[in-house]
Amino acid sequence: MNILYIVIGVVAVVALWVIFAYNSFIRMVNRAEEAWADIDVQLKRRYDLIPNLVDTVKGYAAHEKNTFEKVTEMRTAAMNAGTIEEHGRAENMLTGALKSLFAVSENYPDLKANENFLELQRELSDTENKIQAARRFYNTNVRDLNTALQSFPQNIVGNAFKFEERDFFELDESEAAAKEPVKVKF
Repeated sequence: MNILYIVIGVVAVVALWVIFAYNSFIRMVNRAEEAWADIDVQLKRRYDLIPNLVDTVKGYAAHEKNTFEKVTEMRTAAMNAGTIEEHGRAENMLTGALKSLFAVSENYPDLKANENFLELQRELSDTENKIQAARRFYNTNVRDLNTALQSFPQNIVGNAFKFEERDFFELDESEAAAKEPVKVKF
């Protein structure tokens, strides 16, 4: 009879541990999804600001058509990115295009003094900071999830319930220029 109680006790402890580990994975997955939603909100805010910025600059620099088209093209690519890796690449290209747009604006002193342009610059700078904070929050949650999925004995539960590792949202390491923040001060 004592052996039966020991076996029941061991089974109960293992079952409780599996339940705890499963719930822990659910929390980590939900945090990662919440963190991605934060990034998505900020990226959408950024995408909404870009057409206004382009329109403002167009009024002063109508002959810079290639720059405007490139910014618009990169914005569309970023908005249509499917995976986190695609988002990272698209955001790097969009950042480069925005740098070109701000470089164009350097040639137009009236534009640099335009109140609407200055407000859009401030908004974009604020959004870039929020994207960086959301990216750090997301990557922290992804790191925790991936670590749990790779650590023994949690990986047993993670694999049994088919939890999957997530990709980090990071800048492309091959593009050193993309690592610099968008400069919006004149």
